Amino acid sequence: MFWKFDLNTTSHVDKLLDKPDVTLRELMDEDDLLQECKAQNRRLVDFLCQQSCLEELVSLITHEPPLDMDEKVRFKYPNTACELLTSDVPQINDRLGGDETLLNILYDFLDQEPPLNPLLASFFSKTTGSLIARKTEQVISFLRKKVTFLDLVLKHINTSAMMDLLLRLVSCVEPAQLRQEVLSWLNKSKVIQRLVELISPSQDEDRQSNASQTLCDIIRLSRDQSSQLPEAAEPDPLLTVLESQECVEQLLKNMFDGEQTESCLVNGTQVLLTLLEPRRTGMEGLVDSASQGAAERPSYAVSSSILCGIESRLKDFHHLLLSPPKRSSILTTIGVLEEPLGNARLHGARLIAALLHTNTTAINQELCRLNTVDLLLDLFFKYTWNNFLHFQVELCIAVILAHSANEGHAAPGETENKEGLDECAASENVETLDSHPENVMVTHAQQAMVGWGAAGHGKRRFA
Repeated sequence: MFWKFDLNTTSHVDKLLDKPDVTLRELMDEDDLLQECKAQNRRLVDFLCQQSCLEELVSLITHEPPLDMDEKVRFKYPNTACELLTSDVPQINDRLGGDETLLNILYDFLDQEPPLNPLLASFFSKTTGSLIARKTEQVISFLRKKVTFLDLVLKHINTSAMMDLLLRLVSCVEPAQLRQEVLSWLNKSKVIQRLVELISPSQDEDRQSNASQTLCDIIRLSRDQSSQLPEAAEPDPLLTVLESQECVEQLLKNMFDGEQTESCLVNGTQVLLTLLEPRRTGMEGLVDSASQGAAERPSYAVSSSILCGIESRLKDFHHLLLSPPKRSSILTTIGVLEEPLGNARLHGARLIAALLHTNTTAINQELCRLNTVDLLLDLFFKYTWNNFLHFQVELCIAVILAHSANEGHAAPGETENKEGLDECAASENVETLDSHPENVMVTHAQQAMVGWGAAGHGKRRFA
């Protein structure tokens, strides 16, 4: 019968806790320790909440293990310590978040020279992020007292875990009033301007890449959270700075003034592309929306300050398409490519496509003056096997034609006499261009494509 069997499954952790001299390391060797902790085994939780145990756990995730240990088990205890500290047990959260001695041991991890050990940095970030989410007021108050906190985080931004920690401050703070206070604190510390300064040829590639990704994530997170708030809510100060003309101009200055490197150009352009993203759909949806026609797309609202900041630098992007940073030849399946397209030029093409989608008069006219669409077609046929570039050029043409088609519904007479497009374009007055910016773009695109057919796909030259 059922009751004849001995089903007493006492945990080995409980048996160890019966020992008067049991140590934390002995418990951490048990496979079911985490399970017992998350089940909130009372005796185990009481043991872990002792001051000496918590200090040892925090030290394990913030101090490098001895180098003479076997690499397979070297980070076993730090990993287990991190899992215990982030197991969402209220007693552990209360003790850790409410004890400044423990928080100082945790914080001291930042006070060292880069680079940080990436694994320990991930443990530190996970533990601190968990405390920010669960003991928000205490931890935010502690961090705000540390005047060097943001300096140290930015100092170690080349470690991706620091980027994650910064994003938790932006996105994981509740309630709304406290979140606004945190955003104001970050804004007063000029965290956005300092991240923009890190996108510079003088910085190493990891710092540039992580700074760029942080800015992109802040833009998306701030826009998402702003869309969920009532209209009367205070604006996000970080997003306001990011969308300002001064910030855009400073980013472009870092990219183009002085030495130009592919890393700086690519990372800076990624931030600009994120600023130009529509609020509801990502850049990936632009081709489908262009093919469906402008009338069927959601409104594409981009701050005029962003566009104004970019407009004066369009000539620099045009020059980038002409003369990118030097790259060595590469061997491909179709032979040696002496002058690769490069990631910088591909991102430049992506930016042009995004700008065309905004259908802004001044930008359209400047792109026409520079013959940028013609240049993109040059590159389209020069790099016949580069589908990434072809996608962007196709997107540019589709967007131009979609805007024209939409305008054609409002004024069908404008599309008549297609054979006389060149003469019509030459005789258009300024008022017509200002009121219908897509007219000049579609005419320009058609002229470029006709010119390509006449020139034999490759004999045109551009200054």
